[in-house]
Amino acid sequence: MSFAELGVSRPLTDALTKRGITAPFPVQELVIGDVLAGHDVLVQSPTGSGKTLAFGVPLLDLIEPGDRRPAALVLAPTRELAVQIVDELRELASARSLSIAPVYGGVGIEKQAKRASRAHVVVATPGRLEDLLQRRLITLEHVRVLVIDEADRMLDMGFKPAVDRLVARTPSDRQTLFFSATLEAAAGKLAESYTRDARRHTNEPEVEDAGDVAHRFVHLDHDEKMDALVSALRDAERGRTLVFVRTKHGADRLVRRLSKKRLDAVAMHGNKSQNQRQRALARFERGEVDTLVATDVAARGIDVRDVTHVINFDAPGDRDAYVHRVGRTGRAGRAGAGISFVLPDQARDMGRIASSLGLRAEFEHGRPHTVRSEGRSHRRRRRR
Repeated sequence: MSFAELGVSRPLTDALTKRGITAPFPVQELVIGDVLAGHDVLVQSPTGSGKTLAFGVPLLDLIEPGDRRPAALVLAPTRELAVQIVDELRELASARSLSIAPVYGGVGIEKQAKRASRAHVVVATPGRLEDLLQRRLITLEHVRVLVIDEADRMLDMGFKPAVDRLVARTPSDRQTLFFSATLEAAAGKLAESYTRDARRHTNEPEVEDAGDVAHRFVHLDHDEKMDALVSALRDAERGRTLVFVRTKHGADRLVRRLSKKRLDAVAMHGNKSQNQRQRALARFERGEVDTLVATDVAARGIDVRDVTHVINFDAPGDRDAYVHRVGRTGRAGRAGAGISFVLPDQARDMGRIASSLGLRAEFEHGRPHTVRSEGRSHRRRRRR
């Protein structure tokens, strides 16, 4: 089905088409119609499956420019995810004359609060949003649509008490959209307590076989990342290389920084038109440039032969993300290398990912090591 057939408005379908997005992902096809019909939804779907647009597109059609603000609230567990959601939805919101603002810690509170209080959609981490509420710099009294994204991760991070308090501050007749990688155990109980007569959807990603890949985890500080990347890209043994970053702006910024180091690279992300992305990919495939800097969103369709290295400049969000990224190399019986930069505050999450893939020794010691999939398959992460 097309977005229009799912009931998405013309302004949003046009904005999606402008970005080269013409067909919904499975999770979007499952969810959008129910959300537009006003139902609460419980959605089990992994990070990177396209769920941001699954809730973001219908949310932006459900609220109106004249609504009291904020009219919609998205709760996210981390600053990085909040920024990513805002980046993904900002142009779409503009197509309907709506505004969207992030709320997270670590930045000045007054300016952030002023923008958030005037925005139609607020995307917030629980701690900073509670801070704004305690200071009476924002209200949740007018929230018509509440999205709880990556609920299982929020539970893992100990945010349940804060989320409970925030949900209690929203109107009881709100529409609630609950997204989680699992709807079992604590996450399932939480979902039931926040929703009413919810439609339940499970999105199972496609599987992809892993090949022979040398996995390496580089433990470093933030100010060491650029030098480490330059060193890896100047390795005479590497060929075509994919460098993964979390955000679109980060991709462009990294290409500029590499250019100053006399290293040619092209960026591919959702803010570029379909033609721009195709040209960048064609240059990469032809070997005119041997480094492609991409976000997970843009990289979902990359299937280029002879990618020798994948470098996670920014850490993947979860296990499926790691497998999907590093799975771009080591194909068709060829060897490949996956290099992941690990900052101190990412070590816990990355350690879990490594352990789940049998790579704990590589993670702890930072030594390259070749592992085989032994016939196992890993879920493939897809993003929009």
